[in-house]
Amino acid sequence: MTFRRLFTLAFAVLGLAAGAAQAQFAPGKQYSLLSPPQPTEGGGKVEVIEFFSYACPHCYHLDPFLESWAKKLPPDVVFRRVPAVGSAAWSQLGLLFYTLEAMNKLDALHAKVFDAMHKENIALANTKVREGWLAKQGIDMAQYAAVEKSFSVQSKMSRAMQLMGAYKVDGVPMVVVAGKYVTSTGQAGSPDKVVPVIEQLIGLARREMAPAATAGAKPAAKPTSAKK
Repeated sequence: MTFRRLFTLAFAVLGLAAGAAQAQFAPGKQYSLLSPPQPTEGGGKVEVIEFFSYACPHCYHLDPFLESWAKKLPPDVVFRRVPAVGSAAWSQLGLLFYTLEAMNKLDALHAKVFDAMHKENIALANTKVREGWLAKQGIDMAQYAAVEKSFSVQSKMSRAMQLMGAYKVDGVPMVVVAGKYVTSTGQAGSPDKVVPVIEQLIGLARREMAPAATAGAKPAAKPTSAKK
């Protein structure tokens, strides 16, 4: 077989592989459509929401991939997490998330909370256990208790409950792009495959948002003739 023939064949195989990879990212396979779609809070950016719980092992395995991806977000994408608060225990973990966020301690302790629960088997949903663990992390427990009871944190907990109902959350982790595209570890196939699906869904959302942005743009003013 000639070199030219081998070269052509190699490109054909690569093309087929790329086409197959693209074809598998389809509704009903790697993602689904939320009905009805929900309004987003991205401020004109593509919003990506992860519904999660610190108690969820699948969330724990997905988190490093999302953390790495979130550090390199494009300027037109906003990412936020919403804790699942469906049970008493998970609501305690939701309070932990929002309280640490309000205290500007979330970046430092988010991964440590996951490790404490899934590596060290520390039951952070238990109030006394959680208080002891937080104190060991250098958290001022009097300040923590006040922030946990604050209007801001309680409002976010109520909002999380509303969002779970609106987005029909029946399991976590669940990732929603642009208020309508839904994927998860189960749909994508494994934790490492979730981010590529998210990125494709962001691309779909961008294309949908582009016509709206174009329609809203004002037509350029007609150039005036120079006076003679």
